[in-house]
Amino acid sequence: MNEQSMTVAIRTDSIELYKLLKLADIAASGGEAKYMISEGMVSVNNEPESRKRRKIVARDTVEYDGRRISVISAAERE
Repeated sequence: MNEQSMTVAIRTDSIELYKLLKLADIAASGGEAKYMISEGMVSVNNEPESRKRRKIVARDTVEYDGRRISVISAAERE
């Protein structure tokens, strides 16, 4: 399995996990994202995560099916 990495910048202090999966085009809808999380397919900072509304902040890393999302603040990108 090839690991794919991407970086997502957020403009607020945090973003809910299911919304991040939509933003990163990992999930096509909120419902799909919530399903993936509830089925144990998503991890945050190398730990399985089942809370759909888990607050993800800059410096967190989210993984799903070999894809890694590194979260930064929008200010870091500028």
